[in-house]
Amino acid sequence: MAGTLKQSPLHDRHEALGAKFAEFGGWSMPLEYPTGVVKEHTAVRESVGIFDVSHLGKAMVSGPGAADFVNATLSNDLAKIHAGKAQYTLCLDDESGGIVDDLIAYWHDDEHVLLIPNAANTAEVVRRLQAEAPEGVKVVDHHEDYAVLAVQGTRSDEVLEKVGLPTGHEYMSFVEAEHGDAGTGVVVCRTGYTGERGYELVVANSAAGQLWDDLMAAGEEYGITACGLGSRDTLRTEMGYPLHGQDISLDTNPVEAGLSWAVGWKKPAFWGRDAVLEVKEEGPKRRLRGLVAVDRGIPRPGMGVTLTQDVPLADITSGTFSPTLKKGIGLALIPTMVAEDAQVGVDIRGRREIFQLVKPPFVDPSVKES
Repeated sequence: MAGTLKQSPLHDRHEALGAKFAEFGGWSMPLEYPTGVVKEHTAVRESVGIFDVSHLGKAMVSGPGAADFVNATLSNDLAKIHAGKAQYTLCLDDESGGIVDDLIAYWHDDEHVLLIPNAANTAEVVRRLQAEAPEGVKVVDHHEDYAVLAVQGTRSDEVLEKVGLPTGHEYMSFVEAEHGDAGTGVVVCRTGYTGERGYELVVANSAAGQLWDDLMAAGEEYGITACGLGSRDTLRTEMGYPLHGQDISLDTNPVEAGLSWAVGWKKPAFWGRDAVLEVKEEGPKRRLRGLVAVDRGIPRPGMGVTLTQDVPLADITSGTFSPTLKKGIGLALIPTMVAEDAQVGVDIRGRREIFQLVKPPFVDPSVKES
C-alpha cells in the first residue's frame, strides 16, 4: 500500500528529520516528528512551526469569466472580497446541499482563480467544475505540480522576512513574490489552519526543497519546529475548525455545520442554493457543537454522546487532548433541541464521562492580529 501513496517533494526532508508517516488523502505525509505532537503544537502557539501540506489540492480555473463561473458554483460570494484576496468557500451538492468539500479560493483576477481543495476531494471538485464550465473556461488539476508550506505562529513574520518574503499584508490576502537567486515565484497568503498568525506558501515542486531549507535556517533562532498532521489536528480542533470527512461531509449542510457565514445567501445562484435555503428557513435539526471535558476524559471520533445514560444524541466527530487547555475537547453534531449550555456524557471505553457543551473556538485565536 505504501508504494501506491503519493509523496510530497519534501519527503526526503521529513525522512531526514525522523518523521513518522501516515496515509492522508492518498498521500504519505508526516504525522509527527521525534519532538512529539505536544511540543509541535506548543511551538506554533508560542513561537513558530512549519508544516508541509503539499497534499492539499491545487486547481486553476482560468479563461474569460472564470471568476464569475466560480461565483456561480461555489457557496461564498466573491463580491465580498477583491482580486488579491483569498476566501473560504464550499463546494455543495446541487441537489442535497451537502458539503462535497471546503476549500480556499485565491482570486488572482477575473480570469484566474486558484482553488485549494482537500486532498481526498480534489478530483471530485475538479470533475464537477469541469462538467459545468462554460466555453472558454478551463479547470486544470495541478495537484502534483505545486507544494504548499505553512509557516504558523507568533514569529512567522520574522521567519519570512529573513528569507526575503513579504509579510504584514491583510488577513486572507496574498502577494505574489520571488524567492532566492533564481527568483522562484511564491504565492504568500495570510491564511492557515491553526488559529495563529501565519502564512501559506504555494511554490513549484522543483523549488520546494530550497524554500523549506531556507525557512528552517531562518527560523532556527526562533525555535522553528517541523510540525506534522498530528499537531495540525490538535491546533485546528482547538479552534473548532471542521475537518472534511469527519465533521463535515456530503451528509452535512453548511447551516448545521455552523458555516452559514461561508454562504453568499444573496447570490442568485450557487450549487445547492435551494436546498440550503430550505434548511435555513426551517432551521437545522442539529448543529456542530464543541464539548469540553469536566473531568479527565479524552473524546475520540466515533464515541457516543448521550444526554442521559440512555438517551443517545450523536457521535463525536473530532476529539483530542487539548495541549493548551490540558483537557479533552471534541466536536459533535448535537440535536438543536439540546440546550446550548447542557452537560452531556461521552462513552469512553465503557465509562460515561461528563462534558460541557460550548461554542468554539476553545482557545482565543490570534490569526487576525495586525
